[in-house]
Amino acid sequence: MNSTAGPALVDALTADVDRLRAAEPEVRQDLPDSVHKMRVATRRLRSLLRSYRGAFTRKAGGELSDELRWLAGLLGVARDAEVRGERFAALLGEGGGLFDDTVEASPKRKSGGKKKPVPDEAAPDEKPTPRMDFGAQLVAEERARYEAAHAEAVAAFDTRRYRVLLDRLGAMLNDPPLRSAKADAPATEVFTDVLRHDFRDLRRLVRTEPQGSEAERIERLHDIRKAAKRLRYSAEAAVAVLGEPATLLGRRAKQLQTVLGDHRDAIEALETLRAHTAAADEPGYQRMCDAEEAAAAKALEEYPAAIEFLRHHAL
Repeated sequence: MNSTAGPALVDALTADVDRLRAAEPEVRQDLPDSVHKMRVATRRLRSLLRSYRGAFTRKAGGELSDELRWLAGLLGVARDAEVRGERFAALLGEGGGLFDDTVEASPKRKSGGKKKPVPDEAAPDEKPTPRMDFGAQLVAEERARYEAAHAEAVAAFDTRRYRVLLDRLGAMLNDPPLRSAKADAPATEVFTDVLRHDFRDLRRLVRTEPQGSEAERIERLHDIRKAAKRLRYSAEAAVAVLGEPATLLGRRAKQLQTVLGDHRDAIEALETLRAHTAAADEPGYQRMCDAEEAAAAKALEEYPAAIEFLRHHAL
């Protein structure tokens, strides 16, 4: 373990840069979970640069953070579509097949004033033409969004902007732009201060959670989730320095992040469904909406237990 903060922080950043570099070829091959892994590595780096910003020169930390935000944004479009597609596919798997065989082909017009078949009734000389139902169409749309966003992310890997970002990350590790006052301070002191700061920020958000509209609460819970994630990453980076207390704090922050992540995923899936109100009469639409509402409610049931650790001291 490094006894001063600078080398200890560089060690933590090195692990995440290695994760980012290792994930790139996997994303290019579109391997399972590869986009998620690269997005997490990018977000972890941004989070550490923010939590431990006092150790870096302002310009270096800000420029890197901006470029990591750009990369995370590209990966995020793909990942969000991937998550929605998987959620909708899982709902369809629980509720039945992907196709609605009750929908018939459009009847041909017949001369002589004969009665037209009703929409759900095939003409005698026609066979039913199955078509994709609402749920399956939704899955197909999300998968198409994922493919387009994945292609855009892969194309970005071949740009000068991405290569410069990798070069800057390498330079940060080889010649860290650290402020000597922080870099030379005891690692236990600096890392403890950062964890306590992130802990207090999270606790403040929880304590001041608004009692207003549902929309206001949803956005505050999203902010709480981001703060929990930041605390988790800063705690995980401190494990080599602070040991078990940092491990335990990171685990508790991760649990809160997971609970609110489940809530956010359900809310965003529900918003996607409600954007298709024209399909409200389609088979499966209301069932999918009900399932996402139930998932969001279930996540909130776990919220009080997940924030219990904030009643105590950070370390």
